[in-house]
Amino acid sequence: MAARHENTRGPAVGYVDPLGEPFLQTRFALPARPATFLRRRRLTEHLDQALGTPLTMVNGSAGAGKTLLVADWAARLGQPVAWFTNEAEDQGCGMFWAYVLQALRAAGVSLPAGIDCPGDAGRVEHTLLARLADALSGRARPAVLVLDEFDRVTAPQIAEQLEFVLHHAGPGLRLILVTRTEPLLPLHRYRAAAAMTEIRDAELAFTADEAVALLERHGLRLSAEATRALVERTRGWAAGLRLCAMAAQQHPDPEAYLADFEAGRSTIADFLLAEVLKRQPARTQELLLGVSVMERFCPGLAEALTGTGGVEPELAGLHTQNAFVEDLGHSWYRLHPLFGEILRTHLRVRSPGLEPELHRRAARWLRASGSLPEALAHGAAAGDWEFTTRALVDDLAIGQLFTGLRADDLTELFARMGPEVPGTAAELVRAARDLSGRDVDRGLTHLRRAEDGLRDGNGPRTGGGRHAGDVPAAFPSDAAARLSCVLLEALAARLTGSPGRAEKAVAEAGKLRDEVPAPLLDKHPELTALLLTHLGSARLWAGRFDDARDALAEAAGCPGGASTALPREDSLGQLALIDYLNGWLGRAERQALAALSETERFGLGRPADPGLGQLVLAAVAVERDDLARARGLLDETAGSRAVPLDPVTAAGRSLATARLLVARGEPRAAAAVADPAVPTLTASPWAEVHTALVTAAAHLAEGRPDSAAKVLDEVPYDGEPAYAAELAGAQLAAGNRDAAIGLVGLLDDRDGTGPGVTVRAALVRARAAQEDGDEATARKLLARALLDARGERLRRPFLEAGPQIRHLLDTPPLQALAAGWLVPGGSTARARPGAAAEPAPLVVEELSGREREVLCRLAQMMSTEEIAADLYVSVNTVKTHLKSVYRKLGVNRRGDAVRLARERGLI
Repeated sequence: MAARHENTRGPAVGYVDPLGEPFLQTRFALPARPATFLRRRRLTEHLDQALGTPLTMVNGSAGAGKTLLVADWAARLGQPVAWFTNEAEDQGCGMFWAYVLQALRAAGVSLPAGIDCPGDAGRVEHTLLARLADALSGRARPAVLVLDEFDRVTAPQIAEQLEFVLHHAGPGLRLILVTRTEPLLPLHRYRAAAAMTEIRDAELAFTADEAVALLERHGLRLSAEATRALVERTRGWAAGLRLCAMAAQQHPDPEAYLADFEAGRSTIADFLLAEVLKRQPARTQELLLGVSVMERFCPGLAEALTGTGGVEPELAGLHTQNAFVEDLGHSWYRLHPLFGEILRTHLRVRSPGLEPELHRRAARWLRASGSLPEALAHGAAAGDWEFTTRALVDDLAIGQLFTGLRADDLTELFARMGPEVPGTAAELVRAARDLSGRDVDRGLTHLRRAEDGLRDGNGPRTGGGRHAGDVPAAFPSDAAARLSCVLLEALAARLTGSPGRAEKAVAEAGKLRDEVPAPLLDKHPELTALLLTHLGSARLWAGRFDDARDALAEAAGCPGGASTALPREDSLGQLALIDYLNGWLGRAERQALAALSETERFGLGRPADPGLGQLVLAAVAVERDDLARARGLLDETAGSRAVPLDPVTAAGRSLATARLLVARGEPRAAAAVADPAVPTLTASPWAEVHTALVTAAAHLAEGRPDSAAKVLDEVPYDGEPAYAAELAGAQLAAGNRDAAIGLVGLLDDRDGTGPGVTVRAALVRARAAQEDGDEATARKLLARALLDARGERLRRPFLEAGPQIRHLLDTPPLQALAAGWLVPGGSTARARPGAAAEPAPLVVEELSGREREVLCRLAQMMSTEEIAADLYVSVNTVKTHLKSVYRKLGVNRRGDAVRLARERGLI
């Protein structure tokens, strides 16, 4: 409804239009602004520039708020504005100029008597236009003319005539065009001369803050998250926000309504169908409905969907018309989200059953163009699971179910596939889905069916299959299927702790590579990374540390960016565990930190399972007696999924948890969690030793040394030095002195073991020497252990060594070796009566692991920026860590921090 004209009008003029009909005064009136209209300062300030440029264009989609913006600005301008709203029924130049002249007169613009209304609706005399331009050019104050809905003006000659008048009127005319499309005027010349003001669709869109204000005008107060979601869904489209707000006003829970409303069955649908879709020709309507199933589309894809050619000009035209078709660049487009929803709903009503067929056509076109992820999504949407599973397997992409940016999307996509879908590819996908969920039995059942299908020749031999339009493969697709089988075999071998099966699978993969094109293998580096990681894990479970390190190091070095980030993180975590078991705490910590940062670099979410890196960091924290940090790290893994982990990760979690409980004086609770309880085909020697050590510790805490000794005697020790020292310490505590000495003797000629092993071995020898009365030898061994442990900040072995050893530590010169890192000050605190067995207190406030990382790099003369780059953190984060380091060490300068840290053995 039009508002009463708010401008100062001149005297009524009794002209009629060229057809003899009276002028419709409503076409000269400023449109009414509703009570909920929101004035946006950034737009009005931009529009103020219209007074300084000959031409202004406000170009936006239907309902973008362009007319109300200009009307509100004009009403507040403080001078008359000539307003003319075009209509589609207007035909011919004479009718257009008759209304323009009447709009000027109605706004009080004085025109000479010789400028009369054109007598012919279809044409206008050039002399009339020249007189009009001359009359306007002489004005002291420019006339402001607004032509609303200028997109309805389609005659090229009208644009030429308007340009003539605008050019020759000079500073006497300010023309404002409100339009959905690009007018035919020579805009490039005005832009080049900086003589044009433009406000376009993107600028008209509401920001989140503006949306909050608009909703409040409708009496709605939503959470910030709900408002952001609404703005994203509507793309800030003014009419969409207003219609949503009006509908939500009637709902008891507005926020819930706006989160879930069906756009296709709302007043927004009525608006867009009437104002956008039905204003298009029938062919264009079919085009829009056809592409509505796509998130993005290009001319070739649109032609495949609709079966019509030559759509590129139509798509470009829809974009320039602001018909809710967004240009993504490089000839790709997308529909406005709400428009797409509405079109899909309209499609289901108008052409039932067509939507799945459109998805099927899209899937085949995308597969042929190499857009596999989108092809899979549309194949699934069509319910064509045979095509979808075949496309995944033929592309050698089954590894992406386990790693990469789309792993979760693929898992969710194939979760919708039913058990009735036949074929080798479908069985492979089911096997991958079950194995990723650690359901080994079901996964192997599907895997065996897939292998049987390949042996029987029932697997797909080309990518084309039986469906018309399928894409032929450039190689026999059963090679990709067999390579996929091998990958799943390697995973199954890892999950069942079967290194022999893993070795066989990786060897078979090496043979199959020759049958697959090199470009396809290069496209999927995650395949190699996963195979090597599974092999390394199986070897690690079996206690073959050196062989495991070879495979895992190769996996950690695989290229591929985000596609191999998860297996690289996995392999780095396992390398960290090997270093930990071998006694290299610092090296284990560095590997574990590198593992945790691997996926963060690519914005990948945390895996559902706790990463080994985090578990190793917890175990290292226990060895350093940083029990609070260890507890925090383990608590972060408490929300991990309940299905059994792979054996190595399960053992790593039980190891870290049990050792923390032992350190906290809870040996019985430790014994309850010591066994990883993962069914495997082969036993792990280091996992069995760990379980036995914790069980023996529980027996000893209960005063049952005989039971502890029995548990330890049953451990099938294979001579691996990584756990010989711990086993020796437990034997000594259980009273088996000879067995303990024999075990540490095995370490004399072994290289490659770190302080975590050598310190425990030295403590066993020191305690034995002390029991023999050879205190001098015990002191020498303790001194050596302190020197080895200081660099790694290894404290737990000393705290668990017994009161006799701790008593020696409180005597010179061992005092000095322990001061600052094992005990505070220059001597241990004197024990209270009756409390001789309590461990010596530690430094009150320790540096965190990250703070030590920063401090080590500080000692290497690295700048703040270099430290930030090396640790993959921000400069501000490094500065925060440095402030904390200075505070804890009681210094104010870098040099003092490094010096004091070296004196205390912190670096």
